[in-house]
Amino acid sequence: MNRTRIKICGLTREQDVDAAVAAGVDAVGFVLYPPSARAVTAERAAVLAQRLPAFVTPVLLFVNETSEAIAQACLRVPGAWLQFHGDETPEQCRQIAQRMGRRWIRAARIPLEAAASEAPFDLLKYAHDYKDAQAVLLDAHVDGYGGGGKAFNWSQLPQNVNAHLVLSGGLNAANVTDGLHALRDRGLSLAVDVSSGVESAKGIKDPALIRAFTDAVRAADAQHAH
Repeated sequence: MNRTRIKICGLTREQDVDAAVAAGVDAVGFVLYPPSARAVTAERAAVLAQRLPAFVTPVLLFVNETSEAIAQACLRVPGAWLQFHGDETPEQCRQIAQRMGRRWIRAARIPLEAAASEAPFDLLKYAHDYKDAQAVLLDAHVDGYGGGGKAFNWSQLPQNVNAHLVLSGGLNAANVTDGLHALRDRGLSLAVDVSSGVESAKGIKDPALIRAFTDAVRAADAQHAH
């Protein structure tokens, strides 16, 4: 059975990091984008990341950040993956990640509804353009670069994208099973990422919601195995 990997993003407090670890997540994300309600400084991310045990990966999320600022954050959080969530080009992502010696994720902002005048989002081309990324994170296109609690239409995704995919955007314990089933039926390789779906307020995670989410993912894995 392929176990679905779980990332909790937008952590801001020690108790939230501890709750995520206790629930058995694989990665935790720290938002280094000041306009976000879940933003932390690189210094704060470093303090929180020190609570992580072995084999739980910290991820630093950036939106159109300078390479110098990313380099300083990397110095503070050894071993962190990078998540590019803005308008960074494939070459920019590749160069920064190579310079830092870090693995990286590229967020794809999937439109909630494509306007009639617009071409549909081409995930196959996007995954090819960012083929050096370790994964492509599928998030709903909302104002403010993520964390909007909106889910895009999973059925619009193409079959058999040649990339590791991370399903995100509006996930919670009630819908993550449906999301996993929808994408597995399309032959897609999956992990999941949740932020607002496990919160009691923006940037404030709820340990019961984290546990309910991880339990739902494990239950979906068990169903898929049969």
